[in-house]
Amino acid sequence: MSSLSYMDRGPTVLDLHFQGEPQAIASYLLIGAEDAALIETGPASTLDSLMAGLAAAKVAPERLTKLLLTHIHLDHAGAAGSLMHLLPNATVYVHAAGARHLIDPTKLVASARRIYGEHMDRLWGEVLPVPADRVVVLDDGEVVIAGGRELKALYTPGHASHHIAYWDATGGAVYTGDAAGIRLPDVEAVLPPTPPPDLDLELWSGSIGKLMALDAHTLYLTHYGPTHDPREHLEELDRRLYEWRNLVLAALREGRDETAVAQQLEEQANHALGERARTNLKLRARYGLVAGNAMNVAGYVRYLRKQGALTS
Repeated sequence: MSSLSYMDRGPTVLDLHFQGEPQAIASYLLIGAEDAALIETGPASTLDSLMAGLAAAKVAPERLTKLLLTHIHLDHAGAAGSLMHLLPNATVYVHAAGARHLIDPTKLVASARRIYGEHMDRLWGEVLPVPADRVVVLDDGEVVIAGGRELKALYTPGHASHHIAYWDATGGAVYTGDAAGIRLPDVEAVLPPTPPPDLDLELWSGSIGKLMALDAHTLYLTHYGPTHDPREHLEELDRRLYEWRNLVLAALREGRDETAVAQQLEEQANHALGERARTNLKLRARYGLVAGNAMNVAGYVRYLRKQGALTS
């Protein structure tokens, strides 16, 4: 079988068990006849789970040749540097604006440490640099052969200014990173992760339109797993992005502080998630792990100030 042949079965979903929780962060393993690839590495704190997943799939470390990142946020790419020591033949693929922060993660780590403080190491582990000669920069529309598939890089900013999704036209599937939001298994609601500093609703709506135009039959979400109703999913995400924007703006104009606004946003999120979330504290905690509402509000505040909707 040629390495360009599309594998009939879908990707292997590797559950990284972030902070001991199942089905919060996924890495996707693509296995071809001659090589294998990963989409998303997850954080360094889940490295053991990732390597155990590779072993369970009977993929030797030397067989992994490509690590495709949607963006460099630590829950998606924090383990990339560590994996350079464990996967001798692997190269990292990323958008140009993210590449420099992989090669020298000093600013990325310092920014995250200001946010997470004493919880930084527990959450994300040690973030190591990726050697420059093992980084490949991807442009919009560029095609990568990875794990027996042809994947087209789709520039999809909005959540992050350097975000890329990966389109497998043969399989009718898109690996969406955070461009398609969050939808944990067995819950219908789609929630937007909106952390600072790059949130841009107009760009994100454009990216959602770009994903809709593909007419895919499956979205592979990093948070978490496949969903098979792409149009409805993406329409809900687009709608909720603006609903939350309006909620945050109105609450801030009423004089509420960000802590109070985060609580109000959490109430809205729980309402969207339905009765199961209101009665299931573990499910709510899993959503909090991958998109805490304090961070969501902080992203909207920065966005609204850049837009001139907030003056202080």
